[in-house]
Amino acid sequence: MKIIFMGTPDFAVPCLQQLLDDGHQVVGVFTQPDKPKGRGYTMCPPPVKELAVACGIPVYQPTKLRDGTVLAQFQELGADLVAVVAYGRMLPKDLLDYPPMGCVNIHGSLLPQYRGAAPIQWTVLNGDKTGGVTAQYMAEGMDTGDIILTMETPVGENETSAELYERLAPIGASCLSQTVAMIGAGTVVSKAQNEAEATFAPMLDKAMGVLDMTKSAQQLHQLIQGLNSWPSASITLASGKVLKIHRSVVVDMSGKAGEILDTKKLIVACGDKALELVQVQPQGKGAMNGGDFVRGARLAKGDFLVSI
Repeated sequence: MKIIFMGTPDFAVPCLQQLLDDGHQVVGVFTQPDKPKGRGYTMCPPPVKELAVACGIPVYQPTKLRDGTVLAQFQELGADLVAVVAYGRMLPKDLLDYPPMGCVNIHGSLLPQYRGAAPIQWTVLNGDKTGGVTAQYMAEGMDTGDIILTMETPVGENETSAELYERLAPIGASCLSQTVAMIGAGTVVSKAQNEAEATFAPMLDKAMGVLDMTKSAQQLHQLIQGLNSWPSASITLASGKVLKIHRSVVVDMSGKAGEILDTKKLIVACGDKALELVQVQPQGKGAMNGGDFVRGARLAKGDFLVSI
């Protein structure tokens, strides 16, 4: 099958590779423009572009989708199907209507749950026990198209969104592979989404990560794990410096909110129960385990990590 692939981050790379492994002819790859990264602001290509270039596939990086240029490129490429995985922009109607076999999307949730930009992170932020991916026909609304196939996976109690992201990427590739095979064979039986069950996964922002230690340990744990690896949860120490918290575990201990209950491991009391702060990152330093931090900071049991 002749396929146009649209995707940008590393999550989409296994899907592109799977299409190639399945023997499909990927006639073009559309991805977001290169962006500056690091202290030197070096222009870096998206991960999908790197794979496409390595495989000799033509790459397109449009800044606009609605001026007719991309439609003309679609027409020139003459694909049967468009596959979209974390491309980063909504497609206008003329592009959705172009391919004879439709546009399909791999989304990182079990739709209609978590439509939007950050489905994997919100799965963890909300403490869901199950996550997954969905293959859908694309429609003009945000993730509103008919469902073709879903694949589920359990979410670990202490799994971070970064870890779930990595696990879901190959699952998404398998889902796309099966979806394209069904489309090619004409065996797809799609179903409309139940709008009454729809939930949304808005973009994350740094303000979300400020921890209030008077909240329950479970609430804070979900926030910490869900915001790993960006934007990260954090607290402000008595010194005024920011301490990022990357990993945690709920502990059945109690004390005054913010009180250090153990220094061999960094265990801090919350509004209900306590958290072991497994991995932290002091301001201006690299990540380290909580015990190393508390000893280096010369904090003692009974001290307060953060003033309440």
